[in-house]
Amino acid sequence: MERYEMVFKNGKIVDVRQGKIVEADLAVNHGIICGIGDFSGEKEIDCKGKYLCPGFIDSHVHIESSMASPLEFAKAVMPHGTTTVIADPHELVNVKGNDAMEYILNATDQLPLTVYVMMPSSIPATPFETNGADFTAEDMKRWKDHERVLGLGEVMCYPAVLAKDPSIMDKISLCKDMVIDGHAPGLTGEDLKNYVAAGVMTEHECTSYQEAREKCHAGMKILIREGSAARNVENIIPGLLKDSDDMEHYMFCTDDKHLDTIENEGHISYNIKKSIKLGLDPIQAVAMATYHAACTYGLDNAGLLEEGRDADIVILNSLEDVQVEEVYKKGVKIQKELFDHLDISPVDPSILHTVVLPEISKDKIQVKAEGAIPVIGMVPNQIVTEFCKEEVPSIDGYFKPDRVYSKLCVFERHRGTGNAAAAPLRGYGIVNGAIATSVAHDSHNIIAAGDNDEDIIKAVETIRDIQGGYVLVSEGRILGTLPLPVAGLLSQKPAKEIQRNIDEMLQKAWSLNISKDIDPFITLSFMALPVIPELRLTDQGLVDVVKFQKI
Repeated sequence: MERYEMVFKNGKIVDVRQGKIVEADLAVNHGIICGIGDFSGEKEIDCKGKYLCPGFIDSHVHIESSMASPLEFAKAVMPHGTTTVIADPHELVNVKGNDAMEYILNATDQLPLTVYVMMPSSIPATPFETNGADFTAEDMKRWKDHERVLGLGEVMCYPAVLAKDPSIMDKISLCKDMVIDGHAPGLTGEDLKNYVAAGVMTEHECTSYQEAREKCHAGMKILIREGSAARNVENIIPGLLKDSDDMEHYMFCTDDKHLDTIENEGHISYNIKKSIKLGLDPIQAVAMATYHAACTYGLDNAGLLEEGRDADIVILNSLEDVQVEEVYKKGVKIQKELFDHLDISPVDPSILHTVVLPEISKDKIQVKAEGAIPVIGMVPNQIVTEFCKEEVPSIDGYFKPDRVYSKLCVFERHRGTGNAAAAPLRGYGIVNGAIATSVAHDSHNIIAAGDNDEDIIKAVETIRDIQGGYVLVSEGRILGTLPLPVAGLLSQKPAKEIQRNIDEMLQKAWSLNISKDIDPFITLSFMALPVIPELRLTDQGLVDVVKFQKI
């Protein structure tokens, strides 16, 4: 009998290609799977009664949403079975352009976690906001042939695609032989068909099975998202169970997920677990987290436990409960010591000190309140909003926040323009305080919400002082800060320290009456994103996303 370096003995191997479980040994040499059968090895791992799955793949993620460095992100997700991610760094690139692309590729080069990168397509996402850098089709030529660049990141400016705007069409043309990710919430009918015909291949914004089904039948691969704020598994899987012929076109992603949610729930493992609880066959759920993603993105070395593939292996005590016991990346067990010896380059000063903010005053954030005015209505557990027109409380003709209506403000922080805008926000509920952050998708200006101007201004000025991050203020006192000095988006601290800081700030935020139905920080960060319906606020003012125009 031939001996191998490593043999996983007597395991229940989840064959996601054939949709069955095979009880056998799995042999590994030099980090590559050599065979499935009956083997002996120099090192043997007893897997009797346990399930062996391919390493999980997150098919669309913004590492920036963890607020941790790529190294700390890897430490957080790999114990939950994620061995490969497809990252779209458009948060960083919106702030620092080519410097940010260089940062993300360099910072992920030596990680145990395999990080593929999509070139951000929408910098900025719309003409209705001010971002920090340009990233054109000409810029993309520099990165297109990088071995870990897979294609074009989510094409969020779908109205520009439908209008055949040259700037986005040049990018799509450049990537015509690569994967082109989509982002078109609510797009339907002929517009959807034209969007797909332009070359867009995937969609992760579906919030119902009906939407997912139409987009799938139009030719798109569907990435079912379960993040910290946007949770779509429960809205899509039940419908998919009744219409299973299209199952191979579905996979999983997290999109945006905070460290505390990852620790408490898991990562892609949670998408699998939740889908199984909703009735999805466990093997099919694992296939969506592995093989389907590998096929869509052309990952020939991942997604299957078969000869010639990387030995990316997740060992589960229970397949139905997705209880991760051990994780192996190219045959190497993932454990704390593996990360301790990594030599990570220091952050280049070019993406530090990115908050440029002139002095601000109350007069810039006053909102006239005569009759019914536009109000951004938050939706529990979603990042979509409602465009409402309501009479709001006022004093001397100007909006006065209360327990129902908070004041939402956005301040430009890249180019020193002094742009600022404000609007009523219903559903946030903050009382006696304000929260401000430089994490404001996707241009990442400073966004703040509060019930009084003094606390809002103090919170925003503190963001400038710490050069990005989160700040919580109440009655003139700073209750907590989380500095994010890397492009105003990432911390250089250990993940546990970041998480502990966030947990403390969350408790303080909820003590200020903020609804438990929303994440006070991550949900706020989406209120400036003018590509998700229906109403958003940018540094240039209110944007009607449905009509794709400023109000």
